[in-house]
Amino acid sequence: MTQSEHFRLLGALLRRAESLSRAAVWAGGALTVASVLLISFDVLARKFLGFTTGGADELSSYAFAISTSWALAFATLQRANVRVDVVYQHLPVRVSAVLDWISVVALAVFMVFLTYYAYDVVQTSWVQKSAANTPLATPLWIPQGLWMLGLVWMCITVALMLVRASAALVTGDIELVKHICGVRSAQEEADEEAAAGERMVKGEAA
Repeated sequence: MTQSEHFRLLGALLRRAESLSRAAVWAGGALTVASVLLISFDVLARKFLGFTTGGADELSSYAFAISTSWALAFATLQRANVRVDVVYQHLPVRVSAVLDWISVVALAVFMVFLTYYAYDVVQTSWVQKSAANTPLATPLWIPQGLWMLGLVWMCITVALMLVRASAALVTGDIELVKHICGVRSAQEEADEEAAAGERMVKGEAA
């Protein structure tokens, strides 16, 4: 396989990762909406019907943790993570590209450690058959495992980003490095807002 074919494969894998990450975000959003509806029903039932469903707060906390971890990969691919760029924006392009690459390396290392300890938590809950000290007595490995799944996918996504950014950095494709892991420019944000506004207008017109 030639170098260009390797690069095309990496690009295809990143695009597939973005599609899967987008689906994970939608799934996490659905969990959040479901928890909001459950809590709303619980509050109304307690107020007007005199009973409670029980466990709404517990399930919503699980939904929040799971949806957060499932959104990490998409947020990183969209470069939506917060970066302090006071000095960064005044640096030469090549220097800032190297810093972008280093930031992805640091993020990858952090995610590997976080996922390792998350796995340890899930394994402990599984071995000890731990359950929540609540009326639902939820086996803790279930929500913890779903939470860890988001962290694992984040590790895979960051690894793909790092490999592709490393290849681009070695070949001198600075623009691609910045597109993969750089700080979003004001122009990019403005273009995205304009595109979102256009989609909204078209939706209303339809």
